[in-house]
Amino acid sequence: MREYSIRQAAEADIDEARAVMLDAVYRDFGTGYVPRWHADIIDPVSFYVTPPRHALLVAVDERDGTVAATAALDARGPAHPPNPHWLAERFPSGETAQLRRVYVRPEHRRRGLARHLVDGLLEFARADGGYRSVYLHTYPHSPGAMGLWQALGKVVCDEREEVPGGGSGAVHFEIPFA
Repeated sequence: MREYSIRQAAEADIDEARAVMLDAVYRDFGTGYVPRWHADIIDPVSFYVTPPRHALLVAVDERDGTVAATAALDARGPAHPPNPHWLAERFPSGETAQLRRVYVRPEHRRRGLARHLVDGLLEFARADGGYRSVYLHTYPHSPGAMGLWQALGKVVCDEREEVPGGGSGAVHFEIPFA
């Protein structure tokens, strides 16, 4: 079994982390790069590395030094629109640690990397001291996502069932945070 190290992304990791994220939006989501949704992927340093309350973690394959997975956290709650108004109120910016860009390259999946990365982000959020909740959204077609998030948290809104017309199809989760 391969060995991995989980760490804050260093400058040398940024290009590979960006590649992991871009590969996911093209391969797993089929959307490709959409500027209004993915500006943080193009400039992860400004979104996740430089701001003191944000984080970008990477899982690095110790065998060859490549980035196998990413996970990010920021202090921006879900925006309305496109998310339901009540959801934006429940998870306000500044008080909400939003998990983002939890992506694992296909050849590295099923090894617990996403869970280890999320554990690291939860530790980061606890140490910050200013977050009162942890939120994320995912899409049911994202490989492995629903199982992971259902094991770690609870669904607070399934747009497919709760939003007229199915909304964007996103499923919103809250992760216990104590």
